Amino acid sequence: MQVYLYAKSGHTIGLDATRRCAAVAAFLQEFDPILCTSDFRAGAYAKEHLGVKKYVSIDISSNLYNIMRRGDILIYDCDEKDDFIEKNMKEFCSLLFKIGTDIPSSIINTTFFKPQSIQEENKVFFFGDDDYNNLLLDLVQNGSKHNLDLLMGHYFFLGNEKKLAPYFNSCLEEEEYIQTVQTTKYLFSSSVNACLESAYCGNSPVLYQRADKEYLNLDLVKSLNIPIVYNDSLEKSIKQFEQLTLNYPTLNSSQTFDMTYIYGKIRETLN
Repeated sequence: MQVYLYAKSGHTIGLDATRRCAAVAAFLQEFDPILCTSDFRAGAYAKEHLGVKKYVSIDISSNLYNIMRRGDILIYDCDEKDDFIEKNMKEFCSLLFKIGTDIPSSIINTTFFKPQSIQEENKVFFFGDDDYNNLLLDLVQNGSKHNLDLLMGHYFFLGNEKKLAPYFNSCLEEEEYIQTVQTTKYLFSSSVNACLESAYCGNSPVLYQRADKEYLNLDLVKSLNIPIVYNDSLEKSIKQFEQLTLNYPTLNSSQTFDMTYIYGKIRETLN
């Protein structure tokens, strides 16, 4: 009997689900879980940077049948409703947990993210891991240089760093994600996951609501009082962000999810 995690991922989706599954894997490392991702690059990234020991690429969730055995345990993260998992895997698996329902989407990998004592009031823009349509390039085109650093996304096209560099103070490599989120006082990001990690570290994030993405967990952001900026113009959005840094609101405290119950159920089932 094996523990599996499935993360919906890809160049048009990003790595938020992968990061959350890696956080769960860190809590369940005793059970040697296997991470399944929708594309190979997400799994490779999780192993190299997020502490995941084993991963496999399965393209779509229905391929879980090809690698799992009846009675295995599955924890999955999909933004949208996944009919295959919810209708078929419930009977196939001995235990089935969904991140966002059984495990909150606010799950944090506390192995990597810890509250920091920030000295400098630095500012970083993280558009997200995905930009398949080169939207960021369109948004900065013919604009002015912004007084903040840009954290590159995992799925950005090769060569985009040189094209984006003139519009920001500097471009940070994707490998610097964890350190950047931990140590950036003001993070401006379209990733809900990044904003939650930043807030957990004691920083002051602002969510940039992208026009090309559907957000299903804005209530979670609002519950923590994390500011949200929505504007078709990146210039105006960054100006709003700069204003928010001058009078940043007090965030509501949040507690990390206690995995004790799920850990106990898995251990009991495996035994």
